[in-house]
Amino acid sequence: MIPSFGLFGLLPPGVHDASWAEVEAALGFSAKRNELLAGLKEACTNLRQAGAKYVFIDGSFSTAKKRPGDWDCCYTAVGVDASKLDPVLKDFSNGRQAQKKKYGGEMFIASANANGPLGPPFVDFFQRDKGTGRPKGIVRLDLGTL
Repeated sequence: MIPSFGLFGLLPPGVHDASWAEVEAALGFSAKRNELLAGLKEACTNLRQAGAKYVFIDGSFSTAKKRPGDWDCCYTAVGVDASKLDPVLKDFSNGRQAQKKKYGGEMFIASANANGPLGPPFVDFFQRDKGTGRPKGIVRLDLGTL
């Protein structure tokens, strides 16, 4: 279940489990968000077909911001057949431009290091506010609910 946004428009700290229906209901509260949800669902469908079980949703998309620019996600790679992934989801060139253009957001591997080889895994990196460093919440989408 996705809890209500807190005082600063962020989710409470922690990982909040959700189905696709819950993601749509909690995060699809504007026309721009619904547009982004369509791309996210397409990317998630490809990941599920390749064997991924979960996607972690972050960025301004997991806040109360009415018009986020995109979504940021990472996925569990255990059991994923990389040959079944859309090549766009493996393209990190030009600031992940191809991912943003096709899907409206950026997808990373949850266990990969953010900010270089010494950075924390994306799933942990996503749980810190970029500006303040304070803990914040993210959404774990069960891809079996698509």
